[in-house]
This record gives sequence, structure tokens and C-alpha cells, in this order.
Amino acid sequence: MPSISAPCACEDAVGSGALHWWTVDRAGLLLAPEAPSFALIHSEQSSMCTRGRSRRPALRPDAVAFVLSKLRSVKEVLHLSGPDLQRRTHLSSPDVQLLLRAAASLLRGHGVCTALHLLRQEGPFPEQHQRLSLGCPVLDALLRGGLPLDGITELAGRSSAGKTQLALQLCLAVQLPPRHGGLGAGAVYVCTEDAFPSRRLQQLIAQQQRLRADVPGHVISKIRFGHQIFIEHAADVDTLLQCVKEKVPVLLARGMARLVVIDSVAAPFRCEFDGAALALRAQRLLALGAELRRLSCAFRSPVLCVNQVTEAVEEQDLVAGPPGMSPALGITWANQLLVRLLADRQRPEEVPLTPPGRTLRVVFAPHLPASSCSYTIAAEGVRGMPGTACS
Repeated sequence: MPSISAPCACEDAVGSGALHWWTVDRAGLLLAPEAPSFALIHSEQSSMCTRGRSRRPALRPDAVAFVLSKLRSVKEVLHLSGPDLQRRTHLSSPDVQLLLRAAASLLRGHGVCTALHLLRQEGPFPEQHQRLSLGCPVLDALLRGGLPLDGITELAGRSSAGKTQLALQLCLAVQLPPRHGGLGAGAVYVCTEDAFPSRRLQQLIAQQQRLRADVPGHVISKIRFGHQIFIEHAADVDTLLQCVKEKVPVLLARGMARLVVIDSVAAPFRCEFDGAALALRAQRLLALGAELRRLSCAFRSPVLCVNQVTEAVEEQDLVAGPPGMSPALGITWANQLLVRLLADRQRPEEVPLTPPGRTLRVVFAPHLPASSCSYTIAAEGVRGMPGTACS
């Protein structure tokens, strides 16, 4: 139900006679964002009913004021049944139905979004297509723009594959303005096994202009990268859950951070739970995953979980990765993820005469095909190698 905005003076409705902006929809109802917030009143200017129905008399000004005094929000309207609204507002049954229809249309949005609209990124919710850049055009192309803002992205891989390097690079990329692929906020970095690599972070900060040649120098020089990364250490599962439930939401709610990194998610669970406590481990994993997904969706903030890998033969068909390599924590954790990435590094014995190559693979994602590209790690950060992408 499309709507338009137009100014009208509603002296009887709000008592001030001032000019207010109202949203007029085809149902003949006005949606007022001013006090009382999102009040819905019947418009004298739009007394024609929708979809070719007959004319209905407009509400009297005193009835409009009475409705405004009884209903304070769209949520309150939708929580009441038709008879309850009639008793509270003294409106007729047809007027109550118009009221409910207008409230529902306000929350429903505009029309239907087709698959073609999604492909062209022309949907009614353009923020759904926003991504957090990885700081490299080749890696961004692999992920079609970067990390999605809703949901958990896992980065699994062998030791020395560059997982922490990429996590640090994202902590810097998120601080850039949105026009340069960032989110204009800091990052929360939760360490669960190793100390935070502060020395490497300072190297990356010093090399930002070299890595991000697409960003003007004056933009980078104004950002205090080292002051917007909030570090927390959580060596056990209880501390990790407490951090995610109590500390991280405060930073996200204040807008101080828009990225959450856990490095690594497997370490505390591997140390505390043995084979006899698999049910308890699954329960705690579900609690962690649910809280991370809630924070990501509520604050439009990507969550990156670095994960370890295990040697596995039977599960190889489920992973589509290198032979014998499977991300840790099993299917319980995999079900919490939106995107799973796998970073692989060739072992020195496999290529004794050349530097070991590295590959980043998309294992699964709802919006990405299974694909991969090669990358290198230099002083300035992680760079994808052009021309190495394959499906």
C-alpha cells in the first residue's frame, strides 16, 4: 500500500495548530510520527475508502483527538483485537478495520520483492546488500562485496594459513567510512587462546595507505585505528558467554563497534569438554551461536569466528575442502553459521622449492557459489591474487 508525505495542520488532533508531516495512505488514514508517536487517525482530507469502495464520512475532530489519546503506537494497535479497539476508541467496525489495515501496511513495507530485484539489488531493503569489505578487491569479488552484516561468518583453516591476519585486516577495514567499504565504527576482538597480536596490528596500521590505495590519504590519516579495537580475553566457555552476553552488547549499542571477532571459537570448547560431555558442549554451542546471531541481526554487525580444523576422513564429503581437513565443533556449530570460509596453506614438504601457496574457499553461503581464489600475505596485509578465482 504505497503512501505519500504531505504537510497538514491538525489543530484538533495535536492541539497546537502547528504544521506537522503526516504520511497519507490510500486507506484514508494518517500516520503521524510526532507525539504521540506513530498515532493513526482518520483523515478528513482522505475520506475515500480504498479499492473502489463507497465514500465514508470522515471522523469528527473530537473523535480523532480521542483516538490519539487512546493509541500511542502501531505496536499497540496490532496487539489489540478488533472488538478491543472498538471498545477503546469508540470507532465503528469498518473504521477499526481501516485502522488495522493501515498499521499492518506501515510495517509490511511496499509491494513484493522479486528474485530479479534481489539480483539487481533493487529490493525494498537496500541495507540487506551492504557488506563489510575485506580490504582487497579480489577477496571482495570472491564474496560479492565482503562479509554480510547479518549472521555469523566462520573462517576455518590450518595453522599459519593467515586466519588471524585476515581478522586483523577486517578490524581496520570496518573503521573506514561506508563509501570505502567500512562501517565507520570499531571492532571487538575476543581472544580465547593466544595473546592479542598487537605488534602485527601496528604493522598493518602503518601500511594501511599502501594496502588501501583506493582510499584517500586524508581519510586514513584521520582515523585512529588503534583506539577503536576493543580487546577481551576469554579462556573458558563461561567467560566467553559472559563477554558475548554482557560486554559486547554495550559496545554495539553505543555504536562504538560494528564488528565482532572471536579468535578462536573452538579453543575453549576443546579444552573443557571431552567425549563424555558432548550433549553439554552442544548445548553451550547453541547458546553461543544464538547470542551471536541475535547481536548481529539486532545491530547490523558482522560476526567473524575463527575456527580450527581437525583431521577427518569420513566427514570429507560434507566439507568440500582439502583431503582430511574438517572445521572443528561438528554439525552443531555448522548449523549456526551463515557463511563458512576455509583458508588452506600448502605444507612445505608439498612444494619444497617454492613459497607455500594459500587458498581461500567458500564452503557454503546462501548467496555464494562454491568458489575459491589464491592469496598472499605481505607486510601490508592479505591480498588476493588476480586471475586465480575458480568455481
